[in-house]
Amino acid sequence: MEFFCYHRDRPGSEALRGELTEEHWSYMDRYAAELIARGPTFAAGGGAPTGSVHIVDLPGPAAARAFAFDEPNQQAGVYRDVLLRRWRDLLGRTMWEFPGGAAGGNRYLVLGLGARGTTGPELPPGRDDLIAFGPLLSDDGATWLGTAALVRAPDPETARAVLAPGAYAAVEVHDWEFGGRR
Repeated sequence: MEFFCYHRDRPGSEALRGELTEEHWSYMDRYAAELIARGPTFAAGGGAPTGSVHIVDLPGPAAARAFAFDEPNQQAGVYRDVLLRRWRDLLGRTMWEFPGGAAGGNRYLVLGLGARGTTGPELPPGRDDLIAFGPLLSDDGATWLGTAALVRAPDPETARAVLAPGAYAAVEVHDWEFGGRR
């Protein structure tokens, strides 16, 4: 089962996050084979870290909760909350298989929340800039609750356009970069 996990940073936790970098990476190393995508989000324009995205394929909900809540930054109080949802990879690849590579261009996390409708997202045309794309689902995987996308785009407005206008109660766009050891 695939899961989307977005840890949102607690205000003022940047120094603590920095202290825990190696612990975080070591923890993620244990899940290298299960990770579909990962990476930090930042304040607009490349500012301070604001969160951490992990899309992971795990045996079930209990394993996903353990993954999300045992993470060292979560345990230490870096994060203020966690969005954890079932997810389905509509591209059939990991971020490391993205033809555009890890560098070049601006990257964004786009979250469409509070979906209106029952059918779920369709892949947008011109999907060469999609790094990851899929529906956020209820715990049983039956109900569409939103959409999560990792996108290469020239600006936040272009990134936002990968989601159908009017299909969501709220859309968030966050600066994002490929994660992992540097």
